[in-house]
Amino acid sequence: MKIPAIKIHQWLDDWDKIKFEKSLRRSKPEPHFYLFALPARDLRALCGIYPRTADGRKRGQDDTGIQRRHDEDRSAEIQEFVRFGHPWAGLSKAQRKSDDYSDLKKPGWLPTAIVVNILKPGDTRNSKSISSADSIRLESRSDTCSIVLPNSFSGPEWRAASGVAPIEVIDGQHRLWSFEDLDAKGEFELPVVAFYGLDVSWQAYLFYTINIKPKRINSSLAFDLYPLLRTEDWLEKFEGAAVYRETRAQELVDLLYSHPESPWHNRINMLGESGRGETVTQAAWIRSLLATFVKSWEGKRVSIGGVFGAPVGSHKQVLPWSRHEQAAVLISIGLAFKAAVKSTRTGWTKSLREQKQQELFKPDDDPAFAGRHTLISQDQGIRALLNISNDFLFLHADDLNLESWGDGGDKGDPDERLISTAIASFSKTPAHSFLEFLSIALAEFDWRASSAPGLTEDESLKKAAYRGSGGYRDLRRQLLLHLEKYRGNIGNLAKSAIDQLGYD
Repeated sequence: MKIPAIKIHQWLDDWDKIKFEKSLRRSKPEPHFYLFALPARDLRALCGIYPRTADGRKRGQDDTGIQRRHDEDRSAEIQEFVRFGHPWAGLSKAQRKSDDYSDLKKPGWLPTAIVVNILKPGDTRNSKSISSADSIRLESRSDTCSIVLPNSFSGPEWRAASGVAPIEVIDGQHRLWSFEDLDAKGEFELPVVAFYGLDVSWQAYLFYTINIKPKRINSSLAFDLYPLLRTEDWLEKFEGAAVYRETRAQELVDLLYSHPESPWHNRINMLGESGRGETVTQAAWIRSLLATFVKSWEGKRVSIGGVFGAPVGSHKQVLPWSRHEQAAVLISIGLAFKAAVKSTRTGWTKSLREQKQQELFKPDDDPAFAGRHTLISQDQGIRALLNISNDFLFLHADDLNLESWGDGGDKGDPDERLISTAIASFSKTPAHSFLEFLSIALAEFDWRASSAPGLTEDESLKKAAYRGSGGYRDLRRQLLLHLEKYRGNIGNLAKSAIDQLGYD
């Protein structure tokens, strides 16, 4: 099947001076794109948008970190609009069934183009390459062109045999999803603007310039919708990336403070008030998250990035976890470490538990975890816990199969139920089991602060060195040296982290 298309030339001589780098997923693009129309159901099939099931919502071949996250409510809203336009689409189900509102039905036109990229033969997504048989060919003649669909293409039920669809959506996938179960007869084509062989970094750039820059979409939500934007270095020199990370860190701290399952529930000094004991301030928490889980890269020659904000694993893909999933992971880390400390009967925990500490939040609090003389309830300890957890998850991402976990999409503002569900889901993963083992090893380290009674003068001086900005690095190093002594994954990952961080 051949689809007539118009070739649109857009290339300025000045653009030849732009630095194009294949290694940064930013190869030089073609100097033109294409404009054509396709039946909505056919385009949906060619884009690999399949019915969503519980299994299909896992990270699979269709969710590569290139596509936007799917909001089912938005697709349903568009579907109702397509059927009978506005304002009928905004009526309740009962109102739609009533004849009293039939005069409100109007055509639901979608005249704006779906922006897509046509893959070249051999292009790889999620370690799978699209075959020539599944690829779309272009037959070009001056300013016109034919889009030649695969010989095997048979309509809306067609699937790519290679497992890689020939088209990926840059902007407009919710309009396509709205045709998934649309019960309507007739002919409905969609205008399409298609790039050919466009590298994934340029796709993220297009999404940003179409959706975020002119429309002022919330930057934090935007990075959930298009996770690849979290790693774009052109945003590093622009406020977008910094605003995302700072906003996301603040959102996560708020969730750690407010969620009842969090070990830090109501234990973070959100306003930085004095006289609140040894609680860590919100500002300190934000700085720690920015330096760990939410960071992009630590430095040009250091390969340990942030699990929430850098490409992980051998595939170098960004984990598209939403806010409630990220919060669930952090809460799970805290719960695992709290349980490990509680079950520890080493000298440092016994010493702290023997002390009378009136500053505890609750009578049944463990002084080793929440007391005034433990680093765990201080800024340095929080930073250290986040550093080690992030380092090990980042380095172990492939074996833990981190990209396979998640519920499949952003759901707007995360509520308590969503986070609880994500915590329960994460508890069944290999990553959670690994964090429990890591927590047991971490709990055997001496977490007493320099103010703890019973320390020798040398011990107190050594722990006093953890205070201040240089103390973050020193405590992280001491923890890694402690973990290096363990056998198996824990010791091996500690050695790898020490090497990559340049610690002696």
